[in-house]
This record gives sequence, structure tokens and C-alpha cells, in this order.
Amino acid sequence: MKKSFILLSSALLTASILAGCNKNKEPVEIAVVTDVGQLMDGGFNQGTYEGAKKYAEAHKIAYNYYAPANGSKATDADREAAMNSAIENGAKVIVAPGFLQEKAMRNVAQANPDVKFVFVDGWNLGLKNITAISYKEEEAGYMAGYAVTKEGYTKLGGTFGGGGSNPACNRFSYGFIQGANDAATAMGKTVEYKMSFKNGSSFSASTELQTQISGWYKAGTEVVFSCGGSMVNSVIAAAQSYENAKIVGVDTDQAALSPKIITSATKGLAVSVEKVLGEFYDGKWDAQLADKTSKLGAADNATGLPTADGSWRFKTFTKEEYKTLFDGIAKGSITIDSKTPENMNTQEVWTAIDEKLTAATISFEA
Repeated sequence: MKKSFILLSSALLTASILAGCNKNKEPVEIAVVTDVGQLMDGGFNQGTYEGAKKYAEAHKIAYNYYAPANGSKATDADREAAMNSAIENGAKVIVAPGFLQEKAMRNVAQANPDVKFVFVDGWNLGLKNITAISYKEEEAGYMAGYAVTKEGYTKLGGTFGGGGSNPACNRFSYGFIQGANDAATAMGKTVEYKMSFKNGSSFSASTELQTQISGWYKAGTEVVFSCGGSMVNSVIAAAQSYENAKIVGVDTDQAALSPKIITSATKGLAVSVEKVLGEFYDGKWDAQLADKTSKLGAADNATGLPTADGSWRFKTFTKEEYKTLFDGIAKGSITIDSKTPENMNTQEVWTAIDEKLTAATISFEA
């Protein structure tokens, strides 16, 4: 394939963020169509974009991102319009994160069989020009729950996006409590886990979410797992008023967002996007990617906790302990239940999960 290169200047990037990239007429070969929220959200959009950007710049390929109109209220039509804008500008491969992309991607892919689509955090859509990347989020959630409990925290909370219907958030939440339960069992302790999908249906920050989490911290919750896009901004705002309040970030290493973030349950978004783009440009689409889903986890170095010095904020739980935990999950000697219900936004689901645990008590806030 012919390769060309366009370096987006900071001024152009700033302008495109403000104006929306749907109107950008620069030629492009690799396009990222963002999920709800902003491009540089410190999470899902950013991780996906950075993977595409890194591959494109390393191989001198033109790239850009396209933000659907209407922000968190974007419709399937808005997502289709963004994808079509990318194709009009010459996109050969479109990378789109988030389960909300399904309908738009299916429609646009059917109409453009020569364009390839990478459905990040998605699933098989039965089309030869679509490949999906999904993750074993229960692994990253487990590691985070295990680590904070080993650190000594026993009053935990979790706020999750998608209103209980998002498979990734469901796996994160279920893994987190399993990890906390197993760590507490090993320590001869018990943990309390307050969790909710109440204010996360749009994955966005809100005053309602900030008020809810502030109430949790005031009532004694020590660590809150913030799982869903820009929701973390509300959790950070809530934590500011409480000296000892801590946060677990999600998807990417979110340590830079706040000193309150003690760790992040990460997925190898950038690494996996780079990998798939490399396979596409190496001519391996038909053999390895077409109509397939790559399910990635610790064994692929695609789930885990950040270990960089500026991100490792544990004082008791050591990197050596983490390596043992990670290796156990990667090699399969530590097993994690991933069989989550389609909708976890009910008291009944969490009551059933609570009954399976030996060292944790769950309270659900609807």
C-alpha cells in the first residue's frame, strides 16, 4: 500500500478538537472515530488514538481522528457521518472504540467493503472487513481489587459506566470484587464493597455522580474504582475534600490526572491497536483478522496495573508481589470468573454475587 504522512501541528489539533474533525478535509489513511467523551480523555479514546498515532507516525502514514457530533448525546447517525467523513478523505482503515459503534460500523462497513474497520472493545459482526479487539477486563479489575486490599484498604467502592449493560464495565466490576475478596481471604480480613451503575449511563462526568461519590467518601469509603470515560473527573472532584480518599483509574494509566489515583486497571489499548494496524499493513488481514475477534489479556500483556515510578503509589503492596500476581493470571494458575450477567444494574445480581464470596460484603446503590 502507498504510504504518506501528515503531521498534525498542535494548532491544528487544538482547532480540530474545538471544531470537530468531521469537517476536516486533510487526506487520511488511518482514521480513529472516537467514542463518547473527548479525544484526550485520559482513558479509552486517548489510548486508542495514541496507538493509531504511534503506528502512523512510525510508518509515515497519514492519520486523523473524527469526533461524532453531539458529544455524549451522539446518535448512530452521528457516528455514521464521522465514519463517512473519514472515508471521503481517503481512509483505508477506521479504528473505532466503544460498544456504541456497533450499528454505525455495521452499516458503513456494508456500504464500503473495501475499507477495513477495527472495532475496539467490540465483537464479531460477521463481516469480512471488520475485525474486533476485546479484553479480559476481569483480569485488570481483579489485579486492582487485589492490590488495594493488600495495601490495607477494606472499605471499597466502584462506580461503573454503561448503566449495567456494558460488557467491559461488567467484567471490570466483577473482577474487582473477586480480587478484593481473594486478597482479604489471604490476609484473614473482610472487605466492604459499595457499588453502583446509577450515574454512569453516559460515561460522563456529572454533578450527580460527584455528589454520590462524595457521600461515599464521607461515609467512610476509602477507595473508589472509577470505571467509565470522563466519570473520573467527578470522582476526582469528590475526593478532593477528603484527605485520605483514593481512586482506581481505568483503561489507561490515569495517574497524571490526580495524586488521588493510587493505581489504574489498564488495558493495552495502544499496544493492541498498533498490533492490528501492523498486521493489516503486512497483508495479514484475510488470514488473521477478517471477521475475527482478538480476546486479549495478561498473557498478551494487554491487562494489568501500571508500574512506572510515577504511577506506582502503593506503600505496602510491592512490585514483586504484583509480578507474582500478574504471572499467575497470565499462566492460568490464578483463575477469575468472567461469566457476568448481561445487565448488572440490579440488586438481585449483586446479592447473588455476594453469596459466592467468603470475605466480602456488597451493598448496591441503584
